[in-house]
Amino acid sequence: MTEAMMFSPMNKPVHDWTGKRIWLIGASSGIGAALARQALAMGAQVAVSARRVESLQAVAGTNGNALILPFDVLDHAAWRTRHAEVCAAFGGVDLMLFCAADYRPERSWEVSDDVAEQTIKTNLVSVYSALSSVLPDMLAQGSGGIALVASVAGYMGLPNASVYGPGKAALINLAEILYSDLRSKGISVYLINPGFVKTGLTEKNDFAMPAMQTPAAAAVEIWKGIAEGRFEIHFPRRFTRILKLVQMLPYRWRFALFHRFLHMT
Repeated sequence: MTEAMMFSPMNKPVHDWTGKRIWLIGASSGIGAALARQALAMGAQVAVSARRVESLQAVAGTNGNALILPFDVLDHAAWRTRHAEVCAAFGGVDLMLFCAADYRPERSWEVSDDVAEQTIKTNLVSVYSALSSVLPDMLAQGSGGIALVASVAGYMGLPNASVYGPGKAALINLAEILYSDLRSKGISVYLINPGFVKTGLTEKNDFAMPAMQTPAAAAVEIWKGIAEGRFEIHFPRRFTRILKLVQMLPYRWRFALFHRFLHMT
């Protein structure tokens, strides 16, 4: 590997979104809605998908570059139908951004198998439906991008994330595999690991959430990371860097920190 390859962006930087074709999954609220609004403001063509059509209409507003395509990410057949509709309207997809997620804070003794299955299907299994829908066309055109919103909860086994955390850890692993597989095919892969963002999901938490950001601020960080061609886009750095350091600690020290945190909240 040459020195230039070592220090060059891992993905092709994107500096101009005018006319870019984006399919945003989970765009009805939170980070997804903020990403959609900002992408439309930057001149992109944006297909917005989620289950709640009224919320998608509110996000799209009267912008002529918005395409509203409601569906349930757990409906495997609907993925192919909606992808065909995006391609018919836009002529293809330049970036598929997956934001859909389910979450509930729970300790290991609070987990129920049916709820856990639903969470894992939403957060992880549906991503494979997304990939099987968009990847063939991206490979055929030799370009495109796939962005997966995981979480810092996937860095390590954090308290209160008994189902959410393992699903996000798997998503991080998957993004790494996708990057290795697809970089030589002209397809960019972005792994997005936010810290705490003020959304309907984090409102379920009853513990301290340091360095909380708004969805709009999170979306700005994501578009900045994609513009710079980064693989992992993690934020806010003052928080995520601490977690990355904790991740390097021996398990004994890490568990002691978690125990202290749990008894402080």
